[in-house]
Amino acid sequence: MFSICLTLFATAAAHAAPFDDPAARVRETILENGLRIYTLEDHSTPVVAFQIWVQVGSKDETRYTGLAHLFEHMMFKGSERLGPEEHAQWIQSRGGRLNAFTSRDVTVYHEDVTGESLPLVIDLEAERFGSLDLSDRMLESEREVVLEERRLKYEDRANGRAYEALSALAWQAHPYRHPVIGWRSDVVEVPLEACRAFFDTYYAPNNYMIVIVGDFDTEETLAHVERAFGGLPRGPEVVRPVTREPEQRGERRATVEFDVQAPLIYAAWHAPKAGQEDSIVLDVASLVLSGGRSSRLYRALVYDEPLVNSAHAYYIEYMHAGLYYATAAVRPGGSIEAAEAKMFEVIERAVEEGVDAAEVEKAKRQLEVSLVGGLDTAHAMADRIGREMSLFGYVRPLAERLEAIRAVTAEDVKRALGEVIRSDRRSVVRVVPPRGEEGS
Repeated sequence: MFSICLTLFATAAAHAAPFDDPAARVRETILENGLRIYTLEDHSTPVVAFQIWVQVGSKDETRYTGLAHLFEHMMFKGSERLGPEEHAQWIQSRGGRLNAFTSRDVTVYHEDVTGESLPLVIDLEAERFGSLDLSDRMLESEREVVLEERRLKYEDRANGRAYEALSALAWQAHPYRHPVIGWRSDVVEVPLEACRAFFDTYYAPNNYMIVIVGDFDTEETLAHVERAFGGLPRGPEVVRPVTREPEQRGERRATVEFDVQAPLIYAAWHAPKAGQEDSIVLDVASLVLSGGRSSRLYRALVYDEPLVNSAHAYYIEYMHAGLYYATAAVRPGGSIEAAEAKMFEVIERAVEEGVDAAEVEKAKRQLEVSLVGGLDTAHAMADRIGREMSLFGYVRPLAERLEAIRAVTAEDVKRALGEVIRSDRRSVVRVVPPRGEEGS
């Protein structure tokens, strides 16, 4: 039998106003094979979100990059008892929605259905996780699909080229430097044997978790999950890469030549990993710099002195590291040197002179609305549970997160940006037309 423990993941701080956080009612169930199940029963809408969070992303790849993303595709291509795309057809024929995504840290499969379809979803997922039809035919088919996706999203797009080049420039050692979709040569060459080893290692029940939120009966559903998944064998303990990024000493620059009308500037600075004390402060700083038409970068580079078509600053946190980004698309015929200088001037001025309290208050309200408004569906709540369990091993209380946002001051923003934004620690990529084509 499985063991069940009821865990309250969220309790409001003693001095915080009462706040009904549904995540406080999440129930954790652990099967004997190591599979973790997180359930949150909520009958407010007739919808159930079912998600499987596999603890593997591009950071875990060693010999061949792109395997995690390749498996995201292959998982839809049939099992011992289902043909290619049959899984999706069963769900869609009942009005459900399904998809998947791969990141640097995780691979996630998700379905949104009505309650009566939940037993079908459980059986379909157990089928493909337990008996995926890994074959040369499947691999060759999905290899070509991924290569085409890579061409369309990265090789044929200026911003794709910029982002890929910046990741490889900013991270010199950590596997975060590799694109999630993989390098083309690895996708072309990965053999079936490597795929089978990857599946056996990372798609074992002790390396993924199930999150179910919405209109269902908890006891019936847990019993069904145990019947469907409980017989799957536990896999080996996963050994993760341990390479750490060395301290950056000096600015790094790269130029990518591409057929582009509007040159691009992409910059990044190393920043804290997910969940650190300054994470929320950097989110607030991002909104001060580029949270709408009244933000600093928009006013300076788009409105006051029209050098670019768009400019953004934002912080992305990952499991082991983070980056603070600044990007701009130069106006056709404009000066990339002038645009870059102005972009860095605006950001560095916020470090040197600080920001206004009014700007910070506006940014904090924007962040609060985004945080609370983004949790109003079963799917969003399941996302929150899966992401935070993957990153932290618990769900951060929403009341405490809101309190942390409200506590951010202008001085905090100045200090946090000052610790991140340093000219000798930044990486910069320019995407420009090939030589001889400027101004043509």
